[in-house]
Amino acid sequence: MKIAIGSDHRGFDAKERVKALLSSLGFDVTDYGTDSRKPCDYTRPGFAVARAVASHEVERGILFCGSGIGMSITANKVRGIRAALCHDELTAQMARRHNDANILCLPADLVGDALTQSIVRLWLDTQFEGGRHARRVAQITAIEEGQTEKLEGGNTCK
Repeated sequence: MKIAIGSDHRGFDAKERVKALLSSLGFDVTDYGTDSRKPCDYTRPGFAVARAVASHEVERGILFCGSGIGMSITANKVRGIRAALCHDELTAQMARRHNDANILCLPADLVGDALTQSIVRLWLDTQFEGGRHARRVAQITAIEEGQTEKLEGGNTCK
């Protein structure tokens, strides 16, 4: 599997450790920066990874910043991206099983190395369940494409 990875300066060290883990597991990793702890904007690597995933240059992406929030917001602005901010194994597993998340966003300042690596492994190993969840992912795509009429009918929430 091809994986894009990126971070800002606060996520640099975590990105480097996860990049080494991914390589040791046999994944083909493309690093979209940053390449140091020198302060930089999270938006550039966040957008670059999201674009690579959306264009199918890679199958999935992993992004790091201090809180994970900025990367998540940035990546989710790109059509076709379902970036999930995860803080533990359960959220990582559910992001894949129910939401088919194609980008994992991690908070480098809030989650330790052992947990980060466990989250990454579980997220990569978990498959999308499909079924009723596929309908919901299709609705997310419809929203992105401005086709909100596809949200009418079916199992609605009022």
